[in-house]
Amino acid sequence: MEQGLFTANNVWMLVATCLVFLMHLGFATLEAGFVQKKNVVNILFKNAMIISIGLLTYCAIGFNLMYPGEDFAGAFFGFGGFGLSMPEGDAGAIAYADGGYTYWTDFIFQGMFAATAATIVSGAVAERIKLNSFLIFSVVLVALAYPITGMWKWGGGWLDANGFYDFAGSTLVHAMGGAAALAAVLVLGPRKGKYVDGKIKPIPGHSMPLAAMGVFLLWFGWFGFNGGSVLSADPVAVSLVFVTTALAAAAGAIGAFIISYAMFKTHDLSMVLNGILGGLVGITAGADQMGPLAAIAIGFIAGCIIPLSVVFFDRAKVDDPVGATSVHLVCGIWGTLAVGIFGSMAGLKQLWIQLYGALAVVAFTFIFSYALMYLLKVTIGVRVSEKEELKGLDVEEHEMHAYSESVEESAFQLSIK
Repeated sequence: MEQGLFTANNVWMLVATCLVFLMHLGFATLEAGFVQKKNVVNILFKNAMIISIGLLTYCAIGFNLMYPGEDFAGAFFGFGGFGLSMPEGDAGAIAYADGGYTYWTDFIFQGMFAATAATIVSGAVAERIKLNSFLIFSVVLVALAYPITGMWKWGGGWLDANGFYDFAGSTLVHAMGGAAALAAVLVLGPRKGKYVDGKIKPIPGHSMPLAAMGVFLLWFGWFGFNGGSVLSADPVAVSLVFVTTALAAAAGAIGAFIISYAMFKTHDLSMVLNGILGGLVGITAGADQMGPLAAIAIGFIAGCIIPLSVVFFDRAKVDDPVGATSVHLVCGIWGTLAVGIFGSMAGLKQLWIQLYGALAVVAFTFIFSYALMYLLKVTIGVRVSEKEELKGLDVEEHEMHAYSESVEESAFQLSIK
């Protein structure tokens, strides 16, 4: 019976890993839809590289930075050594993680999370960043910043010792990635033509069907992202997380729909899509603690935040083509605070712990990312030329197109050579 339960737990964790992997297709599709047609190959290339970079760097250094061992309990930093080394015998199997999964499953599940932070940045800096600079930024971010802050809670570090709670990563994955995105955007600057004579000029994405498909893929994959974070196949806990995840996403869509219509007097699909994502990000910190009404409230408020935050960043001339800072940074912080408001440990003390924990992760990541991006800017440069930006990164960086060109488009490309 014990062996059977161990097998069931491990199988569910591997299924959840596959669902989280599918989220990278969702991010790629969403970002491709929200950028201009001339930059689709570039955004897809970056997403293909991010998951590859994430897995390899997490294998080499990240896993043992994030989970350095009991000797570093309550610490700010720890490192368990390079590479992977499965404990011998049952220590890496049925005796590992209370029989929830094997050492190898632990690595591959967490490795799928690791690349998400860089994926969040990818959309925010789209259409004007140099490819090589972005790839270097991603390697360092995933190898160092993500596992260090992740260790503070999930690796038994100082935030864990102080009672901070983040079930599946509203702060440790999403707000962390959003903070890195904000820092990168501030160093990089806005796209050409986005802000002209003090006015905001919309630069619409080329395919709302692709964007919508990406959001539904992400919603689907989020059942593994949150459901797998139960770290076992416990039937009650996993099913509860599925319910709270779904309800928060649905409520996020409604919140964004209401507020965006009140603000713009139109039914903005991009706001509703990001509202769904905002609801998902918001519930992630406490998906295992909430009942249905609390999940709906958290998701609804996250959805309401989306149009307000998008307008705020736009007026501050923070050019984020996909709304990553609003979805991941702002809603990630909200979801983390919501644990102290709606969760089983709700109260002023827990709310304070949630607040300083979220701010600590965001501050560290922002400073780390800003310094890294600035260093890249003054050494190899981070921004493509104005001519390259006008022609599109697909041609300039990859010498290919995502779609067949029309005669008019070919003539335009020739005219700006």
